[in-house]
Amino acid sequence: MSTSTYVQNFLENYKPYKTYWNYEDGCILIGCIDLYNTTGEAVYRDFVLNYLQTYVSPNGDIPNYEMRQYNIDSINAGKALFFGYEQTGDERYKTAIEFHMKRLNEHPRCKISGNFWHKTLYPEQIWLDGLYMAQPFYMEYEMKFGGMAKVSDIVAQFENVRLVMYCEEKALSYHAYDEARVQPWADKESGCSPNFWLRSMGWYLMALVDCIGLMNEQLFEHYKALEALFKEAIRGILAYQDKDTGLFYQVIDHAENQDNYLETSGSAMIAYALLKGARIGALSHERYASAGIKAFESLVSEKLITNEEGETHLTDICWVAGLGPGEKRDGSVAYYLSEPKVSDDSKGVGPFMMAYAEWLMQKKTR
Repeated sequence: MSTSTYVQNFLENYKPYKTYWNYEDGCILIGCIDLYNTTGEAVYRDFVLNYLQTYVSPNGDIPNYEMRQYNIDSINAGKALFFGYEQTGDERYKTAIEFHMKRLNEHPRCKISGNFWHKTLYPEQIWLDGLYMAQPFYMEYEMKFGGMAKVSDIVAQFENVRLVMYCEEKALSYHAYDEARVQPWADKESGCSPNFWLRSMGWYLMALVDCIGLMNEQLFEHYKALEALFKEAIRGILAYQDKDTGLFYQVIDHAENQDNYLETSGSAMIAYALLKGARIGALSHERYASAGIKAFESLVSEKLITNEEGETHLTDICWVAGLGPGEKRDGSVAYYLSEPKVSDDSKGVGPFMMAYAEWLMQKKTR
């Protein structure tokens, strides 16, 4: 089965990931937007517009938005609203964009760094995941409606993460940081979690490249600041790329562990970041595009598997991984390797679609 056929079959059979507005659906919507922008095929545009029309009311409310806690994940699906507004001119989507920005403006922040909390359940904590969920939305809002007044805040949040979560020895960033240093998983001196989870690094790289891709020449200094962080992170992660496949391990720096495995969602995110970074000029095309091409093509050959019944599935996706609350999910190597591997999960398929769109763009220019 071709990659295009797999993706379109997946969309035809797609059921919303949760009963409320969620980041997993957002990953699929963003993948569709990227594929529509690359191919012009209406199936991708229609999927997004049908979804938005279903979940955003005519007056711009989102009835199934989870309001009981501030959850940075909830911002991710809001990125699709910009596309909905541009495609239709329907004011409901502009109203919904403003609602997301209001939630972000009210979102709790860490007392010292000023970064957004991950969510109410995880107070005073910064997770790499959250940078992807919020910062590209924040950047697009500033570029289109905010007058670029708060771009410095966006850049500062990335720089704070570099300051407190980057490991010089490994050239990687830890999954999470507890500013209060009270969580069982947090190092009492650094506040960081103990290991390097692949998908969290993938979220971080996608957050950076998406924000860079939204900026213009008026923001030269801010652009160069994010570009430097992005290049540093790319150099760091590529030291751990599997030489045979071009993919990456679930626990990035423990390839020797017999229970470790080449994980699909994080590998797709890195392929996307490499390919997009090379396309927009944030990375040297000559030096880095080939690494992204190799990773994506290995995902297709190694992870897109057709079984005996003729069904094709995107395999080896880490279902979920987190830290806490409390004693739960301690961030150890054993913990990350204990989480189930699943197939066709939105957290893997969405980034796979994004990487596919970038791969198609590269193919056009080769």
